[in-house]
Amino acid sequence: MLFLLLFVAAPLIELYFLIQVGSLIGALPTIGLSILTAVIGGMLVRLQGLSVLMRVRDMLEHNEMPALELLDGAILLICGFALLLPGFITDAVGFLLLIPPFRHLLIRRYAHVVPAPGANPASQHGRDHNELPHVIDGEFRREDD
Repeated sequence: MLFLLLFVAAPLIELYFLIQVGSLIGALPTIGLSILTAVIGGMLVRLQGLSVLMRVRDMLEHNEMPALELLDGAILLICGFALLLPGFITDAVGFLLLIPPFRHLLIRRYAHVVPAPGANPASQHGRDHNELPHVIDGEFRREDD
């Protein structure tokens, strides 16, 4: 249902706003404004994407997992897609996602939804007190007949 709303209602709302702006400033300036926002947004996404790529590379060189940086890059990908679509609402969403503090706020807000592998998000130490650990320590010996 959400995807139906996204793929049907969003373009209709965008079309409505494009017609309204076009009636105020004219068709050619509206098209030019739409192209201008796509070009400026594309350049900004490229610059911020390169910055995220450099942070990922630095973290990998230090043997750190760049999970939050990868989420930052994924949001930038969505941002670039939104800015390339013609329309003023998607451009507003795209430019909003270009603001790094807002992106980081979204990541901090929703990063807890995806727990780390092997971690139980309901627990403080990665596992409940009643739950046995997933690692079994022991020794074995192979006896051939």
